[in-house]
Amino acid sequence: MNIEDYREFCLSLGEDVEEKLPFASFRHAGAVLVFYVHGHMFSFFDCDDFSVVTLKCQPDRIEELRANHDCIGKPHNMSAKHWIGICPQTAPDNLLQDLTRNSYETVKAKYKS
Repeated sequence: MNIEDYREFCLSLGEDVEEKLPFASFRHAGAVLVFYVHGHMFSFFDCDDFSVVTLKCQPDRIEELRANHDCIGKPHNMSAKHWIGICPQTAPDNLLQDLTRNSYETVKAKYKS
């Protein structure tokens, strides 16, 4: 999946999704695009290097996902206990979409007001 298709998919998950570049003042993270629900991150990636999308995931699923999919690895700058990294170029679109939707729904349920 390319960067623009992925961005559109994230925005389509709900009217409560926001996108921001919260690290713009940081030299090496200025192009990190973050998607939020209820003010909390559920997905992010570097627009200058779209090689890893970082997603929230249930801890009990992470080991199995990594074992079964070469495209899933460690997250970028987040706890490997609660987050995964997925390569959008090699991941099947349906897997990337399913894991992104799972991340969105997990965060939304946790922080629903």
